Amino acid sequence: MKLISWNVNGLRACLGRGFIESVGALSPDILCLQETKMVRGQAEVDLPAYEEYWNSAEKKGYAGTAVFTRRKPLSVSYGIGIPEHDREGRVITLTFDDFILVNVYTPNSRSELVRLDYRMAWEDDFRAYLCALDQRKPVVLCGDLNVAHQEIDLKNPKTNRLSPGFTDQERQKMTELLEAGFADSFRRLYPTLEDAYSWWSFRANSRERNVGWRIDYFVVSERLMPQVQQATIEAHIYGSDHCPVGLQLSL
Repeated sequence: MKLISWNVNGLRACLGRGFIESVGALSPDILCLQETKMVRGQAEVDLPAYEEYWNSAEKKGYAGTAVFTRRKPLSVSYGIGIPEHDREGRVITLTFDDFILVNVYTPNSRSELVRLDYRMAWEDDFRAYLCALDQRKPVVLCGDLNVAHQEIDLKNPKTNRLSPGFTDQERQKMTELLEAGFADSFRRLYPTLEDAYSWWSFRANSRERNVGWRIDYFVVSERLMPQVQQATIEAHIYGSDHCPVGLQLSL
């Protein structure tokens, strides 16, 4: 089974930059999108082979997630059951026979870390949500987690130490998630691979120079790692400031 996760940074804009063609080339069984910035029906997303599920923010043109799947889920839920966290369309959970898929767009701490306190509360509540799911079935978590966990996960760790997405607090929350029984699939397979990024600023030709961050992940329940065949970063795919990331599972 092939899964792809992609922060499209506005799906309507991405549709004009080859989105459908890129999905066709990747040919995932399940496609998870973040930062859709739209509601279903606002634009034609021509993927007739897939069932589609949307969770849009109350605020128009902001955040939002979607899942397109060739494999029909047993059930689908939206949010994590906490109103404070569920207004921005950040989580979709699909339950399948052999695993639970969670698609997430983690809140950004924002400039001057004005949302860091909220982010910390989110992290604790979201980790508890994942751990509860993990008691039922193995979990596959994917999405833009808005954190570069280790120094190897961004080009300039020293100058970004206090930047949103690379604060000590955010990195510690990622550590706590992994210590709760989960594995960063890409880093588990490639523990020393450098210059592997999934997001690049639009400024200063960052993508062309590969000055980036790895903030998009497939995190799996530890007991699922033996079924992970491959974890990929599809850096050749354009259309957003993020590139898609992938996971191959033998299920």
